[in-house]
Amino acid sequence: MMSNEKINDTGILQVILQRLEEQRLPRMTDIKNNLDQGISLNEFDIEYLSEALHDARMLIPYLERHPEYEPLFAKVIHFYKLITDEALQTAKNEHPL
Repeated sequence: MMSNEKINDTGILQVILQRLEEQRLPRMTDIKNNLDQGISLNEFDIEYLSEALHDARMLIPYLERHPEYEPLFAKVIHFYKLITDEALQTAKNEHPL
């Protein structure tokens, strides 16, 4: 990888990490806390999670070039999975077959 690409990746990863810390994790935590209280996802929560997962997919090329970030993002993806699993269970409890 050329030096300019590394510099560009570093800047992009710094922005992604800042966004994760300041926006994504607090919002995900709020959603998880609501689910823990039995509150279903609303359309804004669903749209937010969809957008966040789309953004996460866009990170794959960066993670391939910077595997040192993989453990962190694996934990974030696991957190998304916990949220979606709990949201599904909450929805099933509200609308049993």
